[in-house]
Amino acid sequence: MIIQRFAVPRAAVAVAALGLAGAVGWTGTWAGTASAAPSGGPGPGGGLARFAGQHVAWGACPEGAADLKEAGAQCAELTVPLDYAAPDGATITLAVSRIKATDRAHRRGILLANPGGPGGPGLDYTASLRPVMKDAAGRYDLIGFDPRFIGRSTPIYCGLSPKAQETHSRREAFEASVRSARETAERCYEHGDNAALLPHASSRNVARDMDLIRAVLGERKLSYFGTSYGADLGAVYTQMFPHRSDRIVIDSVTDPTKTQYENFQAGGPAQERALDEWAAWTSERAAEYRLGTTPRQVRTTVERLSARVDRGPIRLGDHYVDANILGLLTRQFVNNEEDNELLARAMRNFVDAAEGRQVQPIPELKMWLELFSKPDPAMDNLFNGGNAVFCGDGGWPAGGWPSDPEQYWRSIQQARRTQPVFAATANAIFPCPFWKTKPRESGTAIDNRVPVLILQARRDNNVPYPGAVSLHRALKGSRLLSADIRSHGVYARGIDGLTPVPCADDAVNAYLRTGVLPAADIDCPKPGEAR
Repeated sequence: MIIQRFAVPRAAVAVAALGLAGAVGWTGTWAGTASAAPSGGPGPGGGLARFAGQHVAWGACPEGAADLKEAGAQCAELTVPLDYAAPDGATITLAVSRIKATDRAHRRGILLANPGGPGGPGLDYTASLRPVMKDAAGRYDLIGFDPRFIGRSTPIYCGLSPKAQETHSRREAFEASVRSARETAERCYEHGDNAALLPHASSRNVARDMDLIRAVLGERKLSYFGTSYGADLGAVYTQMFPHRSDRIVIDSVTDPTKTQYENFQAGGPAQERALDEWAAWTSERAAEYRLGTTPRQVRTTVERLSARVDRGPIRLGDHYVDANILGLLTRQFVNNEEDNELLARAMRNFVDAAEGRQVQPIPELKMWLELFSKPDPAMDNLFNGGNAVFCGDGGWPAGGWPSDPEQYWRSIQQARRTQPVFAATANAIFPCPFWKTKPRESGTAIDNRVPVLILQARRDNNVPYPGAVSLHRALKGSRLLSADIRSHGVYARGIDGLTPVPCADDAVNAYLRTGVLPAADIDCPKPGEAR
C-alpha cells in the first residue's frame, strides 16, 4: 500500500500509505480461509432489495475534480448498509462518478476502478485512466468511487497524530513506534462514531459495495481495473461474486498465501536489491552526485547515513529528518527507476545535512517534509481509513500481526544482517495488534477460474514478483503479463509521468475491448526495446 499510483498527487497519498510506525506499502486482503460468499441472483435479495432499487440523483461533480469535469462526468451519492448482515440497520453513503460510454453501438457495460491504498480515493480515477484506455474507454460507463470510509464517502477520522518524538537510538525509535501504533489504535476507536463504523471496514465489505453499485446501475456484471491494493480487491471480488465478474484487470498484487505482515516483510529484500540497482547507476555519475565511484562505495555512503540518523535526527533547513522519515523516503524514491536521479539528489542533500552543512532541502524533499510536519484532515482520513481496512482484514494475531511487540524488534534486528537500509520499514509494527474492534470475518481465500488479466513488474520492490506468480496459480483462469521494469504499477504509467509500457497498455486495452484474454502469459520487453 504501499506507495501506489493514485489519481491524486503522488506525494500526498504516499504520506497516508507510508504509515505511522514506519510501515510502508500495501499488504494483501488475504490472511484467512473464509469460503466465498454466494453471488446471488440478478440483484440483491431480502433486505438489500431496497438499496438496489434506490433512485440515483446524478449531478455536478465536486469542486476541484478537474479531470471529471473535463470528461463530462456526473456524480452522485449512493446509500449502502453499514453492515451487510443487518441491511435494515444503519446506512452509510458512497461517492460515485460516471463517465457515460461514447461508443453506444459497442457498449459493454460498466467498469469500476480502484487506485490502491487501502485509503486511496477513487472518485476521479477512471477519468485519469480514460486517455490511456483509448477506444476501449468508450465502450464502458466508467465508474469511479471513493470506498467506504474514504474521501467523500462516509469518512473515518481518528484525529491527527502528535508530533513524532525525537529519538537517539534504534531501540528508542522502535519503542516510540510501538507507542505511536498503540495510541493510534486507541484514538481511532474513541474518535467520533468510529466504534460503530470500524467493525465494518474490510475489503469484503468494499467488494459488496462494488456489487451493490452494479445492482443499483442495473447491470448484470461489472468490469474492473485495480492497482496495488485495488488489485487484491479485484481478486476478492472475483471470489465473492464470480458470476458478476466480467473483464477484470489487476495490476501489482500480493501473495495470497502470505499474511499481511509477511507480505510487508517480503518487500525488504526486494528493496535492498533495488538499492543495489540504484547504487550502480549512481556510481556511474560519481562526479555529479559525489556519493561514491563504485556501487559498494555508494551503498556504504547510504548505510553510514542511515547509521548516523539512527543516533538522532539531522537538520535539513527548517525540518528534522529522523530514521523513520529517512527510511520511508529512501523506500519511496527507490520504487521506480525513473526516480534514480531524484534519489541521488536527495541522498546528496541528506549527506550534506548529516555532515553539518547549512543546506536547504531540494524542492521535492521540501514538499515531503512539509507534508510530514503539517498533516491535515485529508491525510488523517487517507491514512487511518487505510489502517481500518488493514486491521479489519485480519489484523489480529491470527491475521498475521504478532501481538508481542518484541517479536517485531527481533524481526528487525535479524533482518538488519542482510537488509541494512530497509529492515526497520519492512518489519515495522502497525496499529493492528492494538486494534479495538475484532474483524467480523476472516480474510478471503482465493481459488477460482474467473478470467483475469494480471500485470506485474518483475522488479517491483513494493509487492515482489513471486506474489503475482502465486496469485496467478490461485486464479486458475488468469493470464500473467510480466514487465521487466523496476516499478510498482505497469499499466497507465504515463498518468504519473513515468515511462509507459506499450506492450502492457496494448494488452489491457485489447482485453477490455474484446474480452479475449491473451492466448498465453506475456513477457513485455523493457520500454524502448524490440520484442
